[in-house]
Amino acid sequence: MTNTLTSNLKQQAIQTALTGDWEKAIGLNKTLLLENPEDIDCLNRLALAYTITGKIKNAKAIYKKVFILDPLNTIAIKNLKKLKDLSPKNCQPTDYQINTSFLEETGKTKIVELVNIAQPRIIESLRIGEFVNLCIKRSRIFVLEDKQYIGVLPDDIGRRLIKFMKCGNEYEAYVKSSTIHKVHVFIKEVKRAPRFKFQPSFITTSETPFVFDKNNKIKNQVKSEDHEEEEN
Repeated sequence: MTNTLTSNLKQQAIQTALTGDWEKAIGLNKTLLLENPEDIDCLNRLALAYTITGKIKNAKAIYKKVFILDPLNTIAIKNLKKLKDLSPKNCQPTDYQINTSFLEETGKTKIVELVNIAQPRIIESLRIGEFVNLCIKRSRIFVLEDKQYIGVLPDDIGRRLIKFMKCGNEYEAYVKSSTIHKVHVFIKEVKRAPRFKFQPSFITTSETPFVFDKNNKIKNQVKSEDHEEEEN
């Protein structure tokens, strides 16, 4: 197999994962492994595809192979731990929560760069589309992956969402992109409290947001999100 063909197959394998075509991803990665059976990235992609399609036994076997080749591989370590108590009988393809569609909706979604992100070895284990938790702690919103600290939402966005969350709004967050220096998450409003029926979770500079008082009641409107935070 030529270098060009191998490179093209790798790009196809990555793209099929991003589009959620997991069966095709399995086939492409298995083909790549015929050329290089010890390709760690390819093995991890194959194991992920097996996991999402419910082939838990296969996924475990691949992750164990990665662990043998690279005992410090954080992806294999993390996912073997997740799969430890799973079996084909108690795991369905939909049990692994991953989102590969980042459809933006005005006022309901936002892509946010995290601050104070975790160490590179932790960030390297993240995967695009992976579900992460939003946890309110000390007046900030921490982003966690399976109880592992990933980073924090910027203060302006965090304070705004805390107000909404405490009053009944619900949100989901997924990894949009990540490098060892930056992590972006895609945040989506999945439930809006009745009192905020006409109030968007996320605003642009052209919109006029509401300001909350200490009792989480809307008291007036201001011209910008920065101004809103100053008033609180």
